[in-house]
Amino acid sequence: MFSNLKKFFLSPLIIFLFFGTVNVLAEGTGTVPGSAVISREVENAAKLPEVYMVIPFVILLLMIATGPLFYKHFWERNYPKVSIVLGSVVVIYYLAVLNNHHSLLHTLTEYISFIALLSSLFVASGGILIKVDRESTPMANVIFLLVGAVISNIIGTTGASMLLIRPYIKMNRERLRPYHIIFFIFIVSNIGGALTPIGDPPLFLGFLSGVPFFWVIDNVWYIWLLALVMILGVFYIYDSMNKTEYEKIEYSGKIEFKGTKNLLYLLVVIAAVFIDPAVISWVPSLAPLPFGIREIIMFAVVYLSYKNADKEILKANEFDFEPIKEVAYLFVGIFATMIPALQIIAHEARVLGDKLSAGVFYWATGFLSAILDNTPTYMNFLSAAMGKYALDVTDKAHVLQFVALDDIYLRAISVAAVFFGAMTYIGNGPNFMVKSISERAGIEMPGFFTYLIKYSIVILVPIFAVIWLLFFYGRG
Repeated sequence: MFSNLKKFFLSPLIIFLFFGTVNVLAEGTGTVPGSAVISREVENAAKLPEVYMVIPFVILLLMIATGPLFYKHFWERNYPKVSIVLGSVVVIYYLAVLNNHHSLLHTLTEYISFIALLSSLFVASGGILIKVDRESTPMANVIFLLVGAVISNIIGTTGASMLLIRPYIKMNRERLRPYHIIFFIFIVSNIGGALTPIGDPPLFLGFLSGVPFFWVIDNVWYIWLLALVMILGVFYIYDSMNKTEYEKIEYSGKIEFKGTKNLLYLLVVIAAVFIDPAVISWVPSLAPLPFGIREIIMFAVVYLSYKNADKEILKANEFDFEPIKEVAYLFVGIFATMIPALQIIAHEARVLGDKLSAGVFYWATGFLSAILDNTPTYMNFLSAAMGKYALDVTDKAHVLQFVALDDIYLRAISVAAVFFGAMTYIGNGPNFMVKSISERAGIEMPGFFTYLIKYSIVILVPIFAVIWLLFFYGRG
């Protein structure tokens, strides 16, 4: 058991060593909410990276998309090396050419926070067994996904995805198709979590920056509901067309729940999200270390929840660390290689801020959230939107003033950052984990481009266009 746990912790250790050349004791490296997009380096255009430094990011995305299709054996054996090598190119450039330690340290801080949250929710939920002994019908699946969307706002899209994907697969085992998983990613792993700061990381960072906790649900609920109704409607049509023949059996209609103690671990993780000096003043900061008490608690949950889990439940869930290991390695490369792209975008967004309308904010935030981390994308465009009023995103009083002045931009940015994360496997952390778990369950998931062309563009883009026309077109 513990050998598996050691293998899992090896990934963050390698990641830490990968960034080890960063001088974490450099002066002024304490992290501030949102500082990734408004750091001193970004403010000074002369220190912007060269455009060609986006090439490692493009190469990594292309290899993630094509590796499983055209050179699967090589990719499965070497994706950690590819990710780290490409990330190292950017790290070395920032150290040797730009002498920019701050951006690297902040990215390391964000990565550790990211993997701490995902891994703690992944392991804690792995010790919970949910059995739904009901026939898989289109309406039953619609209800399941709708409940999952609501739960996403309580325990986050990652928590809901890890808790529900296995029972969802088992419930549909007789007629399971890839589209079942894809709509799960659309709804539970992304769009469902658009109502609260707990639901998705960009909304939480907005909360840390000063956006009132209940602002999101007050201003987004009707857009959220419309999006869910449209997507669930499309899903119902897809599922109704699934005429798979299978042997009819009797169902008890019961829902069995085991591993109650692991619910406590999930609650600890959710509570730990708020253990941040920006939320609770008496919480000590561990700066200049690239992690805080929150991350220590989350990694402790990884260890304790796995150590104390019911082994029969882990076996029934076919639990192993491969999905989170894949996320850990791939996203360290993504986080590192996207630094130049994010900084160039941040600069351009601030320069062109006066010319950006609500519709532009919506599509720009959405498109970039689909291929970049949606959290810094959210903060970049929030900073640009506040600049239209000569306000500073690092000042909580300014954020509150911005919300009171005009919230159409914030609404567009918030909706797009969460919704468009469903467009690709890399748009949001849970997407890749759900894909990996599903593949290990024997489901042949579509590749990166098939997912994008066959499902995202065909299903999501028209729905997102309707939302744009109804709520953001011609505004601002």
